[in-house]
Amino acid sequence: MNSINSKPLSGIAIDRIIEMAWEDRTTFEAIEFQFGLKEQEVINLMRREMKPKSFKMWRKRVQGRKTKHQKLRTFASGRFKCTRQKSISNNSIAKR
Repeated sequence: MNSINSKPLSGIAIDRIIEMAWEDRTTFEAIEFQFGLKEQEVINLMRREMKPKSFKMWRKRVQGRKTKHQKLRTFASGRFKCTRQKSISNNSIAKR
């Protein structure tokens, strides 16, 4: 369940959250903006949905990674977004 509207997430949404969590350049803030899950909720979802070894590998990879937290990034503005992102990932945020 997500914290904003407390509705259960669909399987497609869970898959997309996992995909975004694995991406180096996608911040936890972006996941929260799109799905309403805070960082700890994403961690709990990953723990619940992944095999233990995969979860440990992901946590080791993400822990301390500056690109996963918007405040820790070295670049001030701009985000990379592939022109095909919506068609590839069914991302619900419209192109701006």
